[in-house]
Amino acid sequence: MDAAKVDLFIMTHAKSFETHHLSYIREKLLALDDSQWIILQSINIKDPTVSLIVSIVGGHFGVDRILLGDIGLGVGKLITCGGLGIWTIIDWFLIMDATREHNFKTLQPYLV
Repeated sequence: MDAAKVDLFIMTHAKSFETHHLSYIREKLLALDDSQWIILQSINIKDPTVSLIVSIVGGHFGVDRILLGDIGLGVGKLITCGGLGIWTIIDWFLIMDATREHNFKTLQPYLV
C-alpha cells in the first residue's frame, strides 16, 4: 500500500491503538495491496475517549462493556449495579486500554 495512505491511517487512528502496536500496524499496512484501502476505511474503530465518557455516564449499567462487545461483563455489571460501584470506578481506569485492545483485535484480520 502507498506510504502516504498508511501514514494517513496511522495519524488518524493513532490514539485508538496502543503505542507499541503502531509500528506493527504500519509494517503490515505497507505490505497490503492498494485495493484494501477501502476496506480499512470501513472498519469500525472505537474512540477510547468516547468509551471513557460512556463509562462515566452509563458504566454503572454496563453500557461501556456492551459497546465493546463484552456482553458477559456488561450484563454482570448491570446485574450487580456496577459491582456496587466498585467495578464501575475500576473500569474508569481500564476502559480506554480495553478499547485500544479491542480496536487492535478488530484490525488484525485485515492485516494478514
